[in-house]
Amino acid sequence: MHRLGKFMHDLKEPHWQAVKRILCYLKQTISFGFFIPKSQSLHFQASVDSDWDGDPDDRQSVGAYCIYLGASLISWTCKQQATVACSSTEADYKALANAAAELQ
Repeated sequence: MHRLGKFMHDLKEPHWQAVKRILCYLKQTISFGFFIPKSQSLHFQASVDSDWDGDPDDRQSVGAYCIYLGASLISWTCKQQATVACSSTEADYKALANAAAELQ
């Protein structure tokens, strides 16, 4: 979805084929749901990662995080960072700041 969003204003046939595959997948999995089992631990945990300079088109980093309540995944995101990071550490800090804001 992240890659397709970049071509939203200039969609070509391969992009349209990918969109149709995604929509077909979503239609087939519409009845799926999330199960949050009973747990003794109701602590929040977060995992953060980034891909520094991973996009060859514009050199922007992609940051991602997953947030857990006990052992259950309750929130996640993967998106391109708004600014170009000068190092992998900076890209990680930006992803960490986004995860901290979500936790808050």
